[in-house]
Amino acid sequence: MSADLSRPAGKGAGPSAAAARADDPSPRTPGAASSGVSAGDAGGSPRRHPLTWVPSLYLAMGLPNVLIGAVAAILYKNLGVSNEDIALYTSQMYLPWVLKPLWSPLLEPYKTKRWWVITMQFLMMASLGAVAFVLPLDGFFRASLAFFWITGFASATQDIVADGVYMTTMSPPEQARYAGLQGMCWNLGAVVASGLLVSLTGWMHVSLHWDWVHCWMAVMLGAAGMMGAFGLWHLRVLPPGGPAAVHGQDLRSALVSLRESWVTLFQKPSVWMMLAVIFFYRFGEGFIEKFGPLFLLDPRSVGGLGLDNAALGHIYGSAGTVAFIAGAFLGGFIAARMTLKRSFLLLAIALNLPHLTYYYLSHAMPDNLWLIGAVVAVEKFGFGMGSIGHMLYMMQQLAPGPFKMTHYAMATGVMALTKWATGSVSGWVYAAVGQHYASFFGLVLLFSVPPIVLAWLAPFPVPVDRDAPGTAASSH
Repeated sequence: MSADLSRPAGKGAGPSAAAARADDPSPRTPGAASSGVSAGDAGGSPRRHPLTWVPSLYLAMGLPNVLIGAVAAILYKNLGVSNEDIALYTSQMYLPWVLKPLWSPLLEPYKTKRWWVITMQFLMMASLGAVAFVLPLDGFFRASLAFFWITGFASATQDIVADGVYMTTMSPPEQARYAGLQGMCWNLGAVVASGLLVSLTGWMHVSLHWDWVHCWMAVMLGAAGMMGAFGLWHLRVLPPGGPAAVHGQDLRSALVSLRESWVTLFQKPSVWMMLAVIFFYRFGEGFIEKFGPLFLLDPRSVGGLGLDNAALGHIYGSAGTVAFIAGAFLGGFIAARMTLKRSFLLLAIALNLPHLTYYYLSHAMPDNLWLIGAVVAVEKFGFGMGSIGHMLYMMQQLAPGPFKMTHYAMATGVMALTKWATGSVSGWVYAAVGQHYASFFGLVLLFSVPPIVLAWLAPFPVPVDRDAPGTAASSH
């Protein structure tokens, strides 16, 4: 989420002025309504219809995020890396999303948001291509991790400025109108990464008899090509985004705004309890996200279900994603009908209770692919439904104020911190229970209790008008 630097650093820029700018992120130039030119189009170029750039922008955000967060673990599993090393080292790649609030305001004085988006997409094209070329090397693990790290920082930076383009180009009613498309396209990027690309490696391995190294080289080169294609398309259609108050100024102005954004965050009522709710909401899910695919891929001789990449890709990319999207739409409907405050505990239960599915699979050890897919889909449905409560809580309770965009970026950074923490310790937990999946998923059920308790105790210091425009949230 882009930094909200609409609050000038100089004197006379009180909170009311900042709030006015934050509430109207896309001010129009005189005559813009008739000419179709937005304020963000400083050069007077015609304003592009959102359908030409919103879908591709959020596809480009979802694809690298899931490649780094989930698909990299499958890659290393196929190439013989141990579960403990996979969990530890791939979890560190969540850190760019944890740390992004530290540099998000520092982007604003330089260039446009559009420039940053396109530059990061071409950088990801290069870094993913480099991942492909180092896989045949003896030291592929360290080298590929380094290039995944570069991809992660570029992806996190793209997230900051891409959300900034979205929020500063369109009015609040437009933001609400396209929020569903935004979330769906982000998840479609996840489908391409965790479904299509993983299934493709399985097909190449079985049908073409390629070894895993060449399968993953082809897929990573394909992903690099997709990021390059996004960059070329956005050179043509992406609007520049609204400039911040410190645009064109020096780094000192950005640092002043960064300091103010942190100070005002911790001045909010019940902020520590809200941060605890945000951190623990997906605590149990963090362990499922990291070890769920490894459990499905591991052979039955070590307690896994022994699926291949093609089956895993179909389960995650088709049934799992359809279930996730259906759950997200239901969660949004429930939150809209009941209000977030009344539905928050229900949504937290919906996310955490389905963790029973992996506990069941690790004990029953079914071999019917349809049954396995249906059980995983139940977990993904609950995850989609519950994740809406998480995103709305961050957007409606922690983010509001003069630095709304920066505070939302900070909230999503805390969410990423959960993934980093759970992923980092999941390998140790797995080793501590003797690499026994049934015991591991039993502990996950215990880890899923605190999120429900905290959701029950969650503070709601900000009253929200359910009819206010621009309050919809995407599901990523």
